[in-house]
Amino acid sequence: MIEPVITAWKNRHRSVSGHQGAYDIREIVNSILYQGRTGCQWAYLPHDLPQKSATYYYFAAWRDDGTDQVIHELLRCQVRERVRRLEDPTLVVLDTQSVHVAAGVPASTSGHDPAKRVPGRKRGLAVDVLGLVIAVTVLDANTHDNAAGIVLLDQVAEHAGGTVRKALVDQGFKNQVVTHGAGLGIDVEIVERNPHVKGFVPQPKRWRVEQTYGILILHRRLVRDYEYRPSSSASRVYWAMTHVMTGRLTGTNAPTWRETQAAAA
Repeated sequence: MIEPVITAWKNRHRSVSGHQGAYDIREIVNSILYQGRTGCQWAYLPHDLPQKSATYYYFAAWRDDGTDQVIHELLRCQVRERVRRLEDPTLVVLDTQSVHVAAGVPASTSGHDPAKRVPGRKRGLAVDVLGLVIAVTVLDANTHDNAAGIVLLDQVAEHAGGTVRKALVDQGFKNQVVTHGAGLGIDVEIVERNPHVKGFVPQPKRWRVEQTYGILILHRRLVRDYEYRPSSSASRVYWAMTHVMTGRLTGTNAPTWRETQAAAA
């Protein structure tokens, strides 16, 4: 499904010597998806997959030139069209998630979220009503939700073809986001919780972003932020959603341990 994008990229980046590389490009993609799903270190990629040096070369190259986002957008449009929706949404849902960072992550790109008491980074998502990712940002954990919301709205306005007219956010976002959205032609609505209801109560439409965060956490590379660069963290989100969408489009899903136990029983 994504082979034409990769082939076009290879044609634009031919080696001066004419060498096409020692590894099948499909195996490079498999290696990136495998690491995202299992969370293994670069040095512990299975021996039947390409070496770390080759896999990281393509991961970094596709991260830096946006090829990972091109692949993601291609699949996202196909998933929406399959359920008879337009390629770009008219409504998005914004939210943030603070995650711990690994020991090797530089302090200059991480912080401490005082509200959630999490030292690390803040991952922001904008998703549509199907839970598909429209925009991603990764910031220091001490960054206010307003800053994350402004970055996400700018990305939505840039990448969603100007079709988005409304955005739903929670009470962590303030009037600054509403004002910025109005300048982009997006009506930002702050969805408030019912103060008389205790515990977690799914809010109509806005719960989709919570669902997406739950799906992403199944990819163990995203449970904690292991990436040196925030841009690599954002790329991991795009690859994880690429993994999810290829499963939806092809009707195949990776088995879970529950399914394995049920089959054994």
